[in-house]
Amino acid sequence: MNTVFDDIEVKVKNGIRLTREEGIALFQSNDLSWLGYLANIVRQRISGEYVYFNVNRHINLTNICTARCDFCAFGCDADSIQSYTMDKDNVIAIAIQAAKDADLRELHIVSGLHPDWSFEYYLDIITSLKERLPHIHLKAFTAVEITYFAKVSGKSVRQVLTELHCAGLDSMPGGGAEILSDRVRGELCPNKATASEWLEVARTAHQLGIRSNASMLYGHIETLEERIDHLLALRDLQDETGGFQTFICFPFHPNNTALDGKIIKTSVWDQLKTVAISRLMLDNFQNIKAYWVMLTLPIAQLALGFGANDIDGTVSEEKIIHAAGAKSATSLTKEAIIETIREAGRIPVERDSMYNIVKIL
Repeated sequence: MNTVFDDIEVKVKNGIRLTREEGIALFQSNDLSWLGYLANIVRQRISGEYVYFNVNRHINLTNICTARCDFCAFGCDADSIQSYTMDKDNVIAIAIQAAKDADLRELHIVSGLHPDWSFEYYLDIITSLKERLPHIHLKAFTAVEITYFAKVSGKSVRQVLTELHCAGLDSMPGGGAEILSDRVRGELCPNKATASEWLEVARTAHQLGIRSNASMLYGHIETLEERIDHLLALRDLQDETGGFQTFICFPFHPNNTALDGKIIKTSVWDQLKTVAISRLMLDNFQNIKAYWVMLTLPIAQLALGFGANDIDGTVSEEKIIHAAGAKSATSLTKEAIIETIREAGRIPVERDSMYNIVKIL
């Protein structure tokens, strides 16, 4: 008897877009090897055997944050013993030190929503970094941060993005999307950008020529239907703008968050399933990232067999996920990444932040 799964396989092999109902059916399937088989068909069609990585450095300007989301272990109040802030000189010193590595191509800059910092502080950071390191790509500020900058400055999102772009902002990371559901956000992160605001920032950025990433934080209180609706919202916007460069699945780490003890970290099975289904549903995304910081390197390596074609980068001093008890390293060497990709039988490709090939290894 023909089943919905037979129909899905035929559609995938023929490059036909899957529906919401078919996406939900995929999440209801426990045939992980079949999901990986289908996702790899799509991955190979889009990017062949290449697996991308870059040499990058994370800078988190502060962990003081007004949002205080239930799923976050990084943000804290200003009077917390764990709070910290970076002034401009500190940021520049870190960036210049990182840039001594001739392979460094990107600074990834995100932070908490500081209650006292003006938009001009962030604008000055970007201006100063670009003046001193014009060859380094600045990927900075999530859509949540952009919404906050607009709020505190009284400017429109378009004005904020235009000023940052003129100052030297090159692209944006994909964080803050969490689950694009008003129900979920109302329960877990009511003090930051709504689902529609997140999408509108991405839309505006793309209209201005600022490429961005997209993400999904899953494995907390969301339903499988909400996961699919999240993916469909991103797919629809990508149809409209074509401005997303890559999609990243973030499995929720409950340790040290308000949900610690209430939610068990999602399984490796679910993590690989979610990577595969993301590849199948996001048919207009060129790249699906297996973010080793969240997954750990062994699971990220496995995810390369489930539709992923990017493993992120060297990262260097990631703080946000490790605040929630992530067991992965805080950075990797370029050599370790290359070996991980080769062990999976794929071709390591060093890229820049815009997915231009630097070197095939």
